[in-house]
Amino acid sequence: MANLVNLERATVGYGTRTLLDGVSLGIEEGDAIGVVGRNGDGKTTLLRILTGAQEPDSGRVTHTSGLSVGYLRQADDFERGSTVRGVITGGHPDHIWAAEPTTRTVVENLLSGVDLDSEVAALSGGERRRVALAEVLLGGHDVLILDEPTNHLDVEVIGWLAAHLTSRPARALVVVSHDRWFLDAICTATWEVHDGTVDAYEGGYAAYVLARAERMRVAAGTEARRRNLMRKELAWLRRGPPARTSKPKFRILAANELIANEPPPRDSLVLQRFATTRLGKDVFDLHRVRLEVGDPPKVVLDGVDWSIGPGARIGLVGVNGTGKTSVLRLLAGELQPSAGTVKRGLTLRIGYLSQAVRELDGADRVIDAVENRRRITELAGGREISADTLLKDFGFIGDKLTTRIEELSGGERRRLQFLRLLLDEPNVLLLDEPTNDLDIDTLTVIEDYLDGWPGTLIVVTHDRYFLERVSDVTYALTGGGRCDLLPGGIEQYLADRASADEPVAARAEPARRESAAARRRRTGKELARIEGQLAKLDDRIAALHESMAEAAADHVRAAELNTELGELTDRKESLEEAWLSLADDG
Repeated sequence: MANLVNLERATVGYGTRTLLDGVSLGIEEGDAIGVVGRNGDGKTTLLRILTGAQEPDSGRVTHTSGLSVGYLRQADDFERGSTVRGVITGGHPDHIWAAEPTTRTVVENLLSGVDLDSEVAALSGGERRRVALAEVLLGGHDVLILDEPTNHLDVEVIGWLAAHLTSRPARALVVVSHDRWFLDAICTATWEVHDGTVDAYEGGYAAYVLARAERMRVAAGTEARRRNLMRKELAWLRRGPPARTSKPKFRILAANELIANEPPPRDSLVLQRFATTRLGKDVFDLHRVRLEVGDPPKVVLDGVDWSIGPGARIGLVGVNGTGKTSVLRLLAGELQPSAGTVKRGLTLRIGYLSQAVRELDGADRVIDAVENRRRITELAGGREISADTLLKDFGFIGDKLTTRIEELSGGERRRLQFLRLLLDEPNVLLLDEPTNDLDIDTLTVIEDYLDGWPGTLIVVTHDRYFLERVSDVTYALTGGGRCDLLPGGIEQYLADRASADEPVAARAEPARRESAAARRRRTGKELARIEGQLAKLDDRIAALHESMAEAAADHVRAAELNTELGELTDRKESLEEAWLSLADDG
C-alpha cells in the first residue's frame, strides 16, 4: 500500500519534558488508527506534527505529493462572521447541497435542529464542535485526522459516525478518542503514546488491550496494580458485549489463558447485600411524577412511576436535550416535580458528579483540596483507604500535588472532582457524563473503584463502553415524558431509534443488496448482543438459586422465586435458540 504520511525520528519537548523522543512511524493507505494514552502524554502533539500544524524540534514529517489532510482540532477556529451554511456547504442553498447524498446524510445526522443560516459564533460549544466535524467530513480529504470527534455527540450519532467512517470516506484515518467502543468499531491499528514513545499494535481497542496485557505479563518488574487493572479489563472485554469481535484463534487462546482465574469484574450479589445494609430497602420511589424544565416549559417526565432499589446500577440514555441531566437533578433534590412525589430513603448520602466543576475552588492546591475533605475513607466491605493512595491512583503525584486547581487541565479537574466525591463515602452516586475529558487509563481506574462500590449508581453518559461496563440495566428517555426500561440495553435503544426513524417503504424493502462482509459484521454484532444478555441471565439465575436456598423454609417466597426462575430459564432458552440460528446463518 502507498505510504501517505511519514514521520522520521521526530522529537518534541516542552520545557524540561520530552513528549516525543525520536519517534518514527507512518500512515499507509487503508489505515484506520486509534491513538490512546494518558492526558498530557502527547497525543494531540502527535496529531499536530502529522498534519504539519506544528514542526518537530528535530526530525521531519513528509506527505505524499498533493495529499489533502483534514484535521479536526479540539478547539475550533472559525472566521469571524461565518455562518454554518458557509462553513459546511460553501454557501449553497438547500436544494443544491441536499442533492448530494453524502452532504445530506452528514448534515442530517450532525446538524439536525441547527439553523444553517445562523452565525457559528452564536452557537453553543457542542453545536460548534459538530459544525467543525461536518466541515472536515465534507472536505473531500485524503487523510482524516480527528482529535476527540465523539465529544458532544450522543450514543446514536456516535454509532452513525462509526458507520460513516468505516465506509472509508478517506484513504486513511487517525483518531484520538477516549471512547473505547468507538475505537473498537472503526480502527484496524492502535498507537499508544507514552513516555516519549509510540507503541504500535494491530487491531482495534479490544486487540490492543489483549496485546498490551500480554506484553505486561511477560515483562519483568511491571507495576502490579496497573497489570491487575489491565487483566480485569481484558476479562470484561472477553466476557461482555462491547468487544466480542472475531479474533484469530491464537489470540482467543492467549486471552483465555490470561483470564483463566480472573473473577467477573464485580460480585453483584455481595454488593447487593452491602447496599441493602447501608441503604435499607428504599432509595428512590417516584410516583406519578411530572417534571417540566425551561421556559417555555418542556415536559421531561409525565406521570412516571419508578422505583429504584439498593444496589441498582442504572444507565440512562437519550438524545441530547431529552432531559437526562434534569432527571439526575430531580433525584438529587435540586429540582422539584411539577406534580407527583419523589420519596427518598432516610439513610441516603448522595454523591452528585455534575458536568460542571464549579464546586472546586481554583485557588486551592490539589493536596489541600483532598486532605481538607477527609484523610481516610472507607470502601466496600469496610476496607479503609487513605487520601494519599487515592491521589496516587488517580494520577496526582509529584508536582501535581501542590498545583493550584485553576492550573489543572479539564481532565485533571474532572479526576479530582470524582476523587473528592469518593472521599465523602456516598451510598448513592449520580454521575453526569463522568467520562468527559478523561483518558482511558483514568477511566479504567474509575471503573475499578465502581466495581467494588456497594451502593445505588445512576449514570448518564454518551460513552457506550463505560455505560455497559459499569451498569446492569438501561433506561431511556424516549420523548413524550416517557422513561422506558430497555432489557436489550444500548443495542435495543439504537434499534428502536432506527426503526422509529426509518420510512415504512424502506423498512419493507428486503436486504438482498447487503454485502456478505456487511452481513457478517451485522451477524457478529447481534451474536455479541445475545451473548451479553445470556451472561447477565446466567448471573441472575445463579443469584436466584442462592436466594431459593436461603428461602427454603418460606414456601410462599420460594414459590415466587421458582416462578421467576422459570421465566428466566424460558428467556435463556429463547436466546440460545436465536444464537444458534444466527450462528448457522453466519
